[in-house]
This record gives sequence, structure tokens and C-alpha cells, in this order.
Amino acid sequence: MGYLKTRIKDYLNWRNPVENIEKHLDEAAQWIIRAQKATPDDGVAHSYDYKQEKWLASYPETTGYIIETLYKYADMAEKPEYAEAARKMALWESQEQFEEGGVRAGKMDAEVVVPTIFNTGQVLFGWAAAIENVKENQKDSAVFVEAITKASDWLLDAMDEDGAWRKYASPFGGVGKECSYNTRVAYGLVRAFEVTNDKRYLQAAEKNVEYILSISDENGFIPHNCLTKPDAPLTHTIAYSIRGIYEVGLKAVRPDFIKLAEKMAAAVARAQRDDGSIPGRLDKNWQPNAKWSCLTGNSQMALNWFRIALTSGNDSFVENAVKANRFNMSTQILDGDNGNIRGAIKGSMPITGDYMTNRFPNWATKFFMDALMLEMEWQGKSGNK
Repeated sequence: MGYLKTRIKDYLNWRNPVENIEKHLDEAAQWIIRAQKATPDDGVAHSYDYKQEKWLASYPETTGYIIETLYKYADMAEKPEYAEAARKMALWESQEQFEEGGVRAGKMDAEVVVPTIFNTGQVLFGWAAAIENVKENQKDSAVFVEAITKASDWLLDAMDEDGAWRKYASPFGGVGKECSYNTRVAYGLVRAFEVTNDKRYLQAAEKNVEYILSISDENGFIPHNCLTKPDAPLTHTIAYSIRGIYEVGLKAVRPDFIKLAEKMAAAVARAQRDDGSIPGRLDKNWQPNAKWSCLTGNSQMALNWFRIALTSGNDSFVENAVKANRFNMSTQILDGDNGNIRGAIKGSMPITGDYMTNRFPNWATKFFMDALMLEMEWQGKSGNK
């Protein structure tokens, strides 16, 4: 299917048949492996640019959290080759880590080579998953423990007294140096705590979310929550912040954190369209600020809504989660011989939308897989079939 044909289909809102979840997952997982093989290293290509017909260089940040997705899929689908791919990614991340502990900003071909807070926090997820999955391999385990410890210590050293991270902002960002969605970094520190039992990491995570709680609006809106348009952030970054706040709240036993995350999740649910999509940006009053939909944000919100259902017993958001998953499933191409796009998820619907325009970013497919696997987990609970 050519780029122009996809663009026309998206303009007309023609979508694809929805198959069973396993089929969509399998095609997505295969695309991730093709994205890894498209680069000269063991990282995963940042994205495939459909208009220019080219793969972009490996992206350390998102390769980091793709690792945990592949380990989970390998276990669920009983396909050990995906665990091996994840292990290679984790080793590559360790090799590319700065000596002081940080992870580089941008893609591997970026001209500016510096560590950044958010990217470092995302790779914690991969190292934590690797540690949990290579326990019998003492050599690899030691490498991953050292890497996650160095990275976590670096993040603690970089944190300001009030709990925010302002140093080491991405040089490729847009507006300001403060990112409220660094709560996703705090969640990464929770994972580091879980595999190292170093309580400093959990304490730092809690401190960060306390700061975010202190600056949040009464309606749950959080300032500084987007690099490009903070008054109307992407659902992608809104969902990042919700997940971080919620998971830190669970681990630190902070009902006030959980309440804020649920308030935000409810606000996004009210903005969801009948077809399951969510406007790509929401303003300070949680009103739509974009006609296009950020497919990554859709999957992330499905994850958030399912997590709330699975951990609290509150299933009021399950319908929202299922609808978001079905919408994204209907945008995935499952046939054809173009392996560069088959199985992948676009940045935006339509493909010309303002988020990752004309591209299939690796993290869109990663979160799509996560959301589908969590739906299967929810289905597996008694009475939820």
C-alpha cells in the first residue's frame, strides 16, 4: 500500500477490519523485530518514515521500554526469540550508557550527544525487566544491576530540592525545561526500587509526584506537561503523567496520588469520541484542541484505564479502554507485503496529523502491544470475558 493511498484512506476515515487480539499482537511484535533489524546495532529504529520511505536511526529512550514489552510478549505467547531480542537490546543500552549513568537524548545519529532525564528514566523499565528475566545468567544480571543502579543514582543526584527535574532537559525539546510528565521517570525509579530494594529510589519517586500534586489545578490539569504546547498537551504526555502518578501512588501507598491520577483519567475519558479515538491534544479545561488523534496516546490511556480496573476493582473505565484499543486496531495494517509498515501503528490518525507526521514511531507499536496484553489480562480475570 503506497503512502498516497494511505493518506487518502485516512482522509476519508476508512479503517481496516478488526481481527482477534492475538493476530494484532503478533503482527505488531514482528514489526518491532524488523525495526530492530533495520539498524546496524541492537537498538530499535526510532520510526519508519512512510513518505520518505526510510528507517530512522535507533532511539535509546524508547528501545529501553520496548524491552519490557518484548519480555512480557515472549512469556505470554511462549516465543522465547522475543526475550532474546529484548536481552540484546538491554545489553546494547548498557553499552551506550554514559559513565556517570545517564542515557543520551535523541537518536543515535544526533549531532548533540548529552544525557537527559526523561530518556534515562525510560531505560530503567528495560533494565528492570531484564534483571527479572535473566536471573540464571549471572554475567548479564550483573551488567543490568550495575546499569540500573548507575542510572538511578544519576537521576537522584540531578533532582532539585522540591522534587522536580530541571537539569538535563532534552536539547531537542521545545518550550521550557520543566516536564511534568517526568512522573514517568518517577515510575521508572519505582521499578528500580523493585529490583534493587534501594528505598532511596522509591522516596525520590514519591518526592517528584508530591511536587506535581502541589502544582496541579483543581480539575486535575497539570502545567508544563508538553514540550511543544503546554497549554494543550498531547494525550501522549498526559497519559505518561497519569501512569507515573498512579503507579507511584500504588507503591508508596498514597491515596492522594491515586485520586489525582483517577481524576485525570476521568477527564480524558469524557473527551473520548464515540469511535474510541481521543483528540490528540486537550486544553486546560480538558476540551479537545486537535481534530486528529495521537494513536500512542490512545493506547497509553487504554493502559491507564485497564490498570485502574485491575488494581482497584473500579471498572468504570473499561469500556473506554476497549474502545480505544479497537480504534487503534482498526488503523493497523495486517496484510500486504510492505514489512516496513505491516503491523505498525502510525503516529497520528490521519497519518498527516501533527504528531509524528507520516511516521510509524516504534513507541506507538510498543504501547499498542502493552494495551492489548493488558486487555487480555483483564479478560482473564473472573467474570470479565
